[in-house]
Amino acid sequence: MPIDAPARLDELGWNLALQGEFDALDPAAELEVGRVVADHGVRFLVATSSAVVPAPLQPALRRGGREVAVGDWVTLRPPDGAISAVLPRRTAISRRTPDPATREQVLAANVDLILIATAVDGDFNIRRLERMLTVAYQSGADPVIVLTKADLGDAAARRAEVEAIAPGVPVVAVSAYQRSGLDELRAHLEPGRTAVLLGQSGVGKSTLVNLLTGRERQRTRTVHEATGQGRHTTSHRELMPLPGGGCVIDTPGLREVRLWDGEAGDGLGALDDAFSDIEDLARQCRFSDCAHQGEPGCAIARALESGELAPERWNSYLKLERELHSISARVDARARGEERRRWRSIRREAADREAAKRYR
Repeated sequence: MPIDAPARLDELGWNLALQGEFDALDPAAELEVGRVVADHGVRFLVATSSAVVPAPLQPALRRGGREVAVGDWVTLRPPDGAISAVLPRRTAISRRTPDPATREQVLAANVDLILIATAVDGDFNIRRLERMLTVAYQSGADPVIVLTKADLGDAAARRAEVEAIAPGVPVVAVSAYQRSGLDELRAHLEPGRTAVLLGQSGVGKSTLVNLLTGRERQRTRTVHEATGQGRHTTSHRELMPLPGGGCVIDTPGLREVRLWDGEAGDGLGALDDAFSDIEDLARQCRFSDCAHQGEPGCAIARALESGELAPERWNSYLKLERELHSISARVDARARGEERRRWRSIRREAADREAAKRYR
């Protein structure tokens, strides 16, 4: 169980804005509020001010397809303690589901800080990091890049690579073996704030959670002798309190992070944030509608030719841009299809009512 005893809600992130949302609900329903602290796939654990309780979804929420994620603030309705409502989210970390359907999967909700964990050893991949940063900027939370296993590689060189593609983003190098970098990381984890750890399997997220919480809460396995890779054992997302306040959400290792454009279509804005250097260059083009495909006065072409912009980074940007456009088109097509089906259903119901009137 991620939280072993009743917790003060303010330590879990409760604030006046959430209180206002809660007060606007039905006062006669005797609802209890709590935060989702674990998602085991078929059931949730919710921490309230009085207990940590298993909570099913109320049937109306299930029928409506409402997704509940770790970090959500929810209401529990007596007498069965089922989740009856989800309070509005401040932030949400989303990706496209791995299945062929173009749907959103929320990995964590109401997060203030995204700790993007990547090991400095042989699995280090700057292109993957660009993708994770795009996801982070889209969520609305602040990113911090955590270079794990700093004792197994050239942490200084990796830091320089990361800072080159993520200007202004804090970078912390951590070694669990040497217990280094932990105080620098803890400085970002303020009371009342929620952080989430994202990264691939084997980068040491569970070990990091154990060190931050001060307890052996997550099972870990030893580093593989041949590959130097840790073996990740987290099987579900869960929220854990930190000493001195604040929370951290651990997540299973992500084999792949598929981008999600969202209903607001804000994916391209997040891409510009993750690739701010390319956005700055694009603003220097002679024409405001420059497509960067050979137009005269193109600052992107000039930067590629001079070496100011690496071709690999430009190609990474184009790949993610194409992915976001593709997702947006599929989401729009699905939305149009659902709207057509809705209106067909309305017309059928209206026709059935008219037919019933005629045969009375």
